[in-house]
Amino acid sequence: MAMVVKNNMSAVNTLNILNRNSNALAKSLQKVSSGMRINSAADDSSGYAISERMRVQIKSLDQDNRNTQNGNSLMRVAEGAVSSTVDILKTLKEKVINAANDTNTDIDRKTIQKELDQSIDQIDDNANVTYNGKYLVDGSHNNKTTTTSTSLTNESMSKDTTGASALTDLQNRNGEALYIHSTDQVTVSYVRQGQTYITTFQVGSNSLEEVLKKVAYNGVNTLKEALSLASATAKIGLDGSGNTVYTADMGSAITMTATTSGTDGQISGFTMSITDNTGKINKNANSVLDNFSESIRAQNKSDDNSIVLQVGTRANQAIKVGMTDMRSVALGLKGTDGVTLNVSTQGKANAAINVLDNALQKALDQQTTIGAVESRLEYTSSNLTTASENVQNSESTIRDADMAKEMTEYTKNNVLLQAAQSMLSQANQNSSSVLSLLQ
Repeated sequence: MAMVVKNNMSAVNTLNILNRNSNALAKSLQKVSSGMRINSAADDSSGYAISERMRVQIKSLDQDNRNTQNGNSLMRVAEGAVSSTVDILKTLKEKVINAANDTNTDIDRKTIQKELDQSIDQIDDNANVTYNGKYLVDGSHNNKTTTTSTSLTNESMSKDTTGASALTDLQNRNGEALYIHSTDQVTVSYVRQGQTYITTFQVGSNSLEEVLKKVAYNGVNTLKEALSLASATAKIGLDGSGNTVYTADMGSAITMTATTSGTDGQISGFTMSITDNTGKINKNANSVLDNFSESIRAQNKSDDNSIVLQVGTRANQAIKVGMTDMRSVALGLKGTDGVTLNVSTQGKANAAINVLDNALQKALDQQTTIGAVESRLEYTSSNLTTASENVQNSESTIRDADMAKEMTEYTKNNVLLQAAQSMLSQANQNSSSVLSLLQ
C-alpha cells in the first residue's frame, strides 16, 4: 500500500478490531459478574424467552407448594375437631352402655344424662372450629348434595325377606329360622329428633310392615308415618350425589326409609328385640333383627360449597374437599328444638346405643375423608418440590454461565483488547514515517 497521510487505513482497521474486542470483553465481564450466560434477549432471544417461561413456572410451582402446605394446615385443624368428636362419641357409647345396665338407679342415669348433655354441647363447639375465619365442619363446606332421607338396611335377614314377611317366618342370611313364636313379645324402639319412642306388643301373626303400624309415633300416630318399608332389593336408593347405593354383597336386603327427608326427618337409631313369654331374650333372633344400619345418611340440599385447594400451575388444577355437617343435630344426637338423646330409663339407654353407633360411623367417615386428603396433599407437596427442582435445573442449563468457560473467554478477550490497543499505537506511528520523505 502506498504511503498516505490523510487516510491511515491500518489505524482505522485496528480501531475497528479494538472496538470489537472491547465489546466482547464487556459481554464476557457481564457474564462473569452476573453468573448468567443470558442477561438480556440480545444475548439469546429464543433461550431468553424459554428461560423466562421456566422462571414463571418455577414461581408458580413454589406457590402451589405453599398452597398445599396451607391446605394441609387447614385439613389438620378440621381433623382435630372431628377427632375430638370421635373421642367424645366413643366415651358417650361407654356411658349409654353403662346406663343400659340395670345396676344403675334412675338417679345414676340422671347423672349420666348430664354428662351426655355436656358432651353433645361440646360436639357442637367442635363443629364450629375455624381456620382463617372459615368454618370447616358445620356443613357450610359440603359437596353439592340433594335432599336425602335416612335409609336403614338389614343385610343379616334372608334375601327373600319382604315387608309382608311374618315375624314368625323370618330367617337369617343363611336361610336358618330365627325361631320367633307368635306368643313372643317384640319391642321396637327408635330415635327421631332426639326423642326416643318404645313400643312392646305380642308377635302374633304380624309382618314387618304391620310392625311399623303398631309402633307408637309422637304418642298418637304410628311409625309407619315416619318410616316406609321397601321391598328387598340390592339397590337401597340414591345418595346425596345421585349415585345408586348397593348392598355390600350386591344381594337383596330389606330397607326402611324415613318418609320425611333431610335431617329434620332422620331416624338416628332403630332397634328390634324378641323375648319369649317367660321374658327370656332370643339372642339368635335379636342379633339379626337389631342389625339395621344406616346405608344412606339424611342430608339437606346443599350447593357445591366444597373447599378448593389450587395445587397446579394452570386453571382448574385443584383438589376439592367437601366436609359434611358434624353438628349434633346432623349426627342424630339432638333435635332441632334442642332436645338431646335421652338415657333416663333402661329402654331409652338401650335404644341410644344404636344412635351412638350411627353417629360414630358418620364421624369416622368424615375423619377418614380428611385423613385421605391430608395424605394426598403430602404426596402433592413432594411432587411439586421435585417438579420445581427439575424445572429450575432445566432453566439453569439454558440461562446460567459456565464460569470456567466464561473466564477463559474473558481472559482471551482481555488479552486481545490489550493487543489491539498496542497495535493501534503502532498504526498511528506509520503516518509519522512520511515526514522523513519531506525533509
